[in-house]
Amino acid sequence: MAIGHRPSGATIVTANSVKGPSGLLALSTTHVTADPPTMLVSIDNTTSALETVKESNHFAINILPIGTEDLANTFSGKGKLKGSDRFNPKLWTIMTTGAPTYNNAVIVMDCELEDVIQRNNTSIVIGRVVDLLINQDNAPLIFYKGKFTSLYN
Repeated sequence: MAIGHRPSGATIVTANSVKGPSGLLALSTTHVTADPPTMLVSIDNTTSALETVKESNHFAINILPIGTEDLANTFSGKGKLKGSDRFNPKLWTIMTTGAPTYNNAVIVMDCELEDVIQRNNTSIVIGRVVDLLINQDNAPLIFYKGKFTSLYN
């Protein structure tokens, strides 16, 4: 399918509710507006993390750095770990909203949920960025043609 030929940053979207942290590998994220800073992420309606986002009214967008393919695969559902078992406390912290944030992320955008729009089998989740972390020492991991790569290959 042609959509798989669109390069995308490997991004883990996370949320935290009373049931614990949850997350997914999201390959479709983008900004909506610059002022106020607003982000959009597309989440399959069957993904359990979607309910955590809705319940908690927040989410964090964690753009992964090169070398985190195993972590990306864990959150894609390919790994054996599920739910809160995916979150090694040494690798994750929280920022303003309480959503888990990856310590070595290239960029973390901590968002308050503003809207969820249903479109076919996908929910378009929109959030206002309330906190931001930028790690200028890391380069992003890219997903392209069904595999992980970098800008420097």
